[in-house]
Amino acid sequence: MTGYLNRRRLTNRLVMALATGAAALGLAMLLWILGDVARKGAAALNWSFFTELPAPPGMAGGGLGNAVIGTLAMTLLAAVIAIPVGLAAGTYLAEVGRGRLADAVRLVNDILVSAPSIVVGVFVYLLLVKPLGHFSGYAGAVSLAILMVPVVTRTTEEMLRLIPTALREAALAIGCPQWRMTLQILFRAARSGLTTGILLAIARVAGETAPLLFTALNSPYWVKSLSEPTANLTVTLFNYAMSPYDDWRELAWGAALLITGAVLAASIAVRLALRGGEAR
Repeated sequence: MTGYLNRRRLTNRLVMALATGAAALGLAMLLWILGDVARKGAAALNWSFFTELPAPPGMAGGGLGNAVIGTLAMTLLAAVIAIPVGLAAGTYLAEVGRGRLADAVRLVNDILVSAPSIVVGVFVYLLLVKPLGHFSGYAGAVSLAILMVPVVTRTTEEMLRLIPTALREAALAIGCPQWRMTLQILFRAARSGLTTGILLAIARVAGETAPLLFTALNSPYWVKSLSEPTANLTVTLFNYAMSPYDDWRELAWGAALLITGAVLAASIAVRLALRGGEAR
């Protein structure tokens, strides 16, 4: 019996050591990447980076102000499209959806969660870009919205399912309509979880390049309308990182640092939202 317990303790220590080593290796790689991006990109982040257009090849100076504005505009429009659709779909699956239709919606949502972003870009290209005859920021926003919807949907469904049934029964017992119960009681009770899903969806699309290559493309000019090719950070980073010009590669590192910082900030916000929800 003693030998058996000793073997179990030894196995447990070995597995714990392997798990700790794997976690430490992953953390070390993450810190290495973040440190390298911060070291090389910090020099490019100045006032000109956010306020000036890209300089012509071979000329010093310039910035990526148009790409920053274009990225923010398309991400905001994608969120405006995706958040209501995702919340509505998740609420339907959690509160109303039953039978084959609900199963079909879940299946499609699961497929979209794991779908490669480049496939979504090609789909939106065939749906919007090719029929209209030109690239546009609107098409880019639609492609990002398609990537955001399944994340918001899945999170909304799971968060609403965690709410006790007694809360629904109490609201209905005092004569509260179901739509009011959903909006004013269930959504309020799941507020932190819903916020987490939205932030995760935004963090997912913040660094997407492939769908924008097929939809928004890029532009060296200020964003005047999303109905034309629109500058964005990810495609600019993709182009500048492969250029032979040192100034452009420096701007590419700055764009990488800005995107990484935005995703990191969104991830931290998710953690804080989850911790705040657990505390409440």
